[in-house]
Amino acid sequence: MGSRRDVPQTVPGSGAAPTVVGVDACATGWVAVTLRAGAFAGAETATGLAEVLSRVPDATVVAVDMPLGLLEAGERRADTLAVSEMAPHRSRVFPVPPREVWLEEDYAAANQCCRRITGRGMSRQTWGLAVKLREANACRDRGDHRLHEVHPEVSFATMNGSRPVAWSKKSWNGQAVRRGLLVAEGIVLPEDLGPAGRVPADDLLDAAAAAWSAHRIARRTARSLPDPPELTEAGLPVAIWC
Repeated sequence: MGSRRDVPQTVPGSGAAPTVVGVDACATGWVAVTLRAGAFAGAETATGLAEVLSRVPDATVVAVDMPLGLLEAGERRADTLAVSEMAPHRSRVFPVPPREVWLEEDYAAANQCCRRITGRGMSRQTWGLAVKLREANACRDRGDHRLHEVHPEVSFATMNGSRPVAWSKKSWNGQAVRRGLLVAEGIVLPEDLGPAGRVPADDLLDAAAAAWSAHRIARRTARSLPDPPELTEAGLPVAIWC
């Protein structure tokens, strides 16, 4: 993967002890977990993703739990492969409709557009990502190529020996298992996270898993689904990293 354009090349701080960030959407905006040399270095929230990015100029990779790269037609191979990785919990990954669907102004129009293009409708849950999906893609389209797409459940499965976590991320057992996987990777979330601790636990764990994948991307040990990534019409990569 070393020479691929979607992996940061010679960037300050990209050596043995990179600073990276994992970001997840939450009810108040975004929650971010920073790692330095693979260890927890802080957690914070922001209303906008651009604000998060401006706070971490030294980060070599920012991994975000949000689809990056929308195709003109057809399914993204990233989603198809991620679904396979999550068996038997395939419902944890949803297919990302083509770009035209996300240009609609409301759910009814988007659902109709999705049926016309793909032959199937769009769930309200998927449409609920529209604002943040547009925000994340706009940040990357404007030139912040530190941004990489991740899927925390795929990241946790990778930590877990290519086995998806059996328990829901909203359950006590599920959160305990995910936190244990992070600890085994050297990422210890403190008991007191300050204001960031008001964010639901599953969002914080997802941000930490995204940061784990970001560290792997920075160290060039991550996998991309697919490998090599697909490309948008603008030549930007479409892949889920883990």
